[in-house]
Amino acid sequence: MEEQDLVQVIEQLCNSKAEEFQLIGYEHANGKDIWACVSAGYKKSGQPELHKLVNDILSLKVTSFMNFLTISAYRGTHF
Repeated sequence: MEEQDLVQVIEQLCNSKAEEFQLIGYEHANGKDIWACVSAGYKKSGQPELHKLVNDILSLKVTSFMNFLTISAYRGTHF
């Protein structure tokens, strides 16, 4: 899979997860924030294989996402 195809697949998955969060009341969730949350776990180990990326995005829980946003806001790193 080429880099451009990989980016497109990841973007679609993140947008899908953001739509899921929006359906349950988190209107401000977006694909960019989802990817920032998921990719924060890859800073030390590097980007994993596609199946791990897909699993991490689709299994992301709202509590983990909100914790990431809260910590990022306190640090001033994400906003």
